[in-house]
Amino acid sequence: MKMKIISIVLLLTLTMTYVSAQETNPVVRIPLIGEMAPAFKADTTQGPINFPDDCKGKWVILFSHPADFTPVCTTEFMTFATMMPEFEALNCKLIGLSIDSMYSHIAWLRTIKEKLEYKGMKNVEVTFPLIQDIKMEVAKKYGMLQPTADDTKAVRAVFFIDPTSKIRALIYYPLSNGRNFQEIKRLLIAMQTSDANKIATPADWQPGDDVIVPPPGSCGTAKDRMAQAEEGMKCYDWFFCTKKLPKELAPPPATK
Repeated sequence: MKMKIISIVLLLTLTMTYVSAQETNPVVRIPLIGEMAPAFKADTTQGPINFPDDCKGKWVILFSHPADFTPVCTTEFMTFATMMPEFEALNCKLIGLSIDSMYSHIAWLRTIKEKLEYKGMKNVEVTFPLIQDIKMEVAKKYGMLQPTADDTKAVRAVFFIDPTSKIRALIYYPLSNGRNFQEIKRLLIAMQTSDANKIATPADWQPGDDVIVPPPGSCGTAKDRMAQAEEGMKCYDWFFCTKKLPKELAPPPATK
C-alpha cells in the first residue's frame, strides 16, 4: 500500500512538472509551406488591415522584427522601404509586424525619416503597413514568437504568401542578425518564374541563368529526352536537364 501511494505521488509530481514545462515553453505552431496563410485583422501605421482579403491577387511578404528603436531592425526597415518600389513592380506588398504599440511605431518611423542616415539611405519614409501586435495575436498565429529565443520579442520571420493566399516559403533569422534583402527579392522572383514557366531554378539562380526542366515521368520519356533533347536544352543525365530562359520571362509581368 505504501509503495502504491509513493508511485501515485511520483506520477502526480512528474505530470505537474510536465504541465509546468509546457506552460513555460509552449509548442510553437509555424504555418507550413502549402498551407493557407492564417487570416487576421489588425491596426497598422497605414490604417486597419483585413488579411488576406485586402491583398487578394498580390504576393505578400509578411515579416516580423523584434522591437522598435533597435539598430538591426532600423537598418532592415530602411532597406525594405528603399526597395519597396522594386517589390511593388513584382506585384508584391510588404507588411511588417512587431509586438509594439502604434505610438512606438509612429515615433520610430519618424525618427528614421528625420534623423537617420545609413549606407547612403537618408530621409527614408516607411510607407508599407507596420502592424501593432501588443497582444501577440498575429505573431502567435505565424509562430513568430518563440519562447526559447525570447518570450517578449518576435524573431525575424519572413513569410512569402502568393496571390491565392497560400504560404510558399518562409525564412527565420535570429534576433542578432539582419536579413539579406537581395535574397528575399531573388527568391520571390524565382518562385514567380517557376509558376509562370513550369520550371525549377538551380542553386544561386539569378534571372537570365539557365533553368531546370522537370524530370520525365516515365522510362520512355526519359529515353526520348536523352536521344533527342529539345532545342536549347542541355541534358547532363536523364533526370537533369537545363534550358535557356530569356531574362524578360523572369519574373512575369505584374498583374493589376
